[in-house]
Amino acid sequence: METNRLTKDEIFKWCSIPKEELLNQEGRKVKLEVRENREKLMVDLGNLMAEEVIEHNKRGMLTKWVLPAGPTDEYDTFTRRVNEERISLKNLWIFHMDEFLDWEGRPYPVEDSYESLEGTMNACFYGRIDDELNVPKEQRIWPRINDMDYADELCEKMGGIDTVWAGIGAAGLVAFNEAPHSYCRHISVEEYAQSKTRIVDLNEDTIVALAHRSFGACTDRVPPKSITIGFKLMLNAKRFIYMVATGAWKQTICRILMFSEPTVDYPVTIIPRYVADVTLYSTEETLDHPLSHETKGW
Repeated sequence: METNRLTKDEIFKWCSIPKEELLNQEGRKVKLEVRENREKLMVDLGNLMAEEVIEHNKRGMLTKWVLPAGPTDEYDTFTRRVNEERISLKNLWIFHMDEFLDWEGRPYPVEDSYESLEGTMNACFYGRIDDELNVPKEQRIWPRINDMDYADELCEKMGGIDTVWAGIGAAGLVAFNEAPHSYCRHISVEEYAQSKTRIVDLNEDTIVALAHRSFGACTDRVPPKSITIGFKLMLNAKRFIYMVATGAWKQTICRILMFSEPTVDYPVTIIPRYVADVTLYSTEETLDHPLSHETKGW
């Protein structure tokens, strides 16, 4: 069983690389696209999304995506172009990453609230697209507690995903696929890569991060569980696009993603082993690690 564990010296070494040297740095596992700020980054990503749909429509192809309910800035540009340019989304299939659950493992009401990611997407994505252009409701695939195999089986039947558009967490989560924290159970990289849709408890570091971001560090305000698609579905993708513009929160995980071998301690590192086309889109601030400015020894 593969048990790759990173050392602090490895992490310090990657974090000490000046951002100006990242584009030409040997050993980088993913492609890198850098923009000066979040606004510019998200506009470019929204345009990239629109261009993929336009190209597939011209060729009479389906477009199959995995989408997150955050970040959502890129949807501003995408939905505007869809409406202005009359881009049909009738051949777009969307596999949504995850949904919050309460402490008893039940979903919250679907509404425009923090607890409902489906409600968030209805408000910031589907609800902003003209009806005659919009994604048919049956092509909006959410992980459901009453049929956890549906998304995985449908994805396999459809021949996989074209693009996964993903944010990542500070500890390397993708969707709510987090590092497994257990003294009693050890999961290998290969096992993790085969993970399917499942109900998970949110790791405490994720709850703290979400609470700090939105609720003044009131951890009880963050839902404790979620249902998430697994890596098996996402690793069927032709390409991964990471969208990371959160500044200091993500400076270290971006370095780990770029240079680490696969490890379940940071699940995001597993993806480049299985998907050939992986690109990190990020900002100058997010890639400018403070350890790269240190003059004293570690």
